[in-house]
Amino acid sequence: MLQQPTKGQRVFEVSFYNKEVRSLVKENQSHLFFDDQWADKQVHDVVALDENQARKLISERFPPDDGFIIENVILTKI
Repeated sequence: MLQQPTKGQRVFEVSFYNKEVRSLVKENQSHLFFDDQWADKQVHDVVALDENQARKLISERFPPDDGFIIENVILTKI
C-alpha cells in the first residue's frame, strides 16, 4: 500500500492475473513482454472510496486490453 486512507477512503485487496501469460505458461511458453509470474494471481492493496474505484485504479495500471483479469476485490479491515 503506497498511501494511507483519508476522507472516506478504504483499503481494498485486489487479486488479478494476466490471461495471456497464463495461457502461454500452460503451453510451456513465455510472453514477449510480461514475466511468467503474471500467470499466477497477484494481490495488491488499493486505497479507494469504493470497490468500483479500486477496480478502475487497477484497470488503469493493468489494462484488460493487455490481458489482465481482476479476479476478486475484497474490502480489508485495515
